[in-house]
Amino acid sequence: MIGAQRVNAPQQAVWEALNDTEVLRQCIPGCESITRVSPTNLEALVTLRIGPVKTSFKGAVTLSDINPPNGYTIKGEGNGGSAGQARGGAKVWLVREGGATVLNYAVNAEVSGKLAQLGARLIDATAKKLADDFFEKLGDIVAPPTAEVLAIREARGPFIWRLIKALVRGIRRLLGGGTSKPTGNPAG
Repeated sequence: MIGAQRVNAPQQAVWEALNDTEVLRQCIPGCESITRVSPTNLEALVTLRIGPVKTSFKGAVTLSDINPPNGYTIKGEGNGGSAGQARGGAKVWLVREGGATVLNYAVNAEVSGKLAQLGARLIDATAKKLADDFFEKLGDIVAPPTAEVLAIREARGPFIWRLIKALVRGIRRLLGGGTSKPTGNPAG
């Protein structure tokens, strides 16, 4: 999955935010803690709900291909106990655009265990939402959004949640966990 977020801030400010563990903690959905172990290694504890499964992942994050202030590659691996494991990464690169910065990203994610049984569509939709939320929050921290941007987000929010809830209901039915109404004539 590929995306971009325009941030109304200089490239150096965006780069510094991408490397600040407190900013990362605020941006990573469900992040309870993140600790820098070395200049290129971090440890994190993240609690997420993916469809009907809620789990905490304890994992390791590695930064590579570091090219300040232009970007890096980030890879992570986490264990969610009985729910399964998650592994993923992102190539992040920054491009100056006038006084702003375009934060580009290409993300990949893989899951195993119970999480893999949820289906590729739900996993992909969740991964996209988590990535979009992360980069939007990062942009908001570096350059707080205008009232107009906040109004647009508020207007689109309910539609996205209805779509996600519909996907979750469909997955539950496929896995036998949802209820379905009988169709046809029961008398035969």
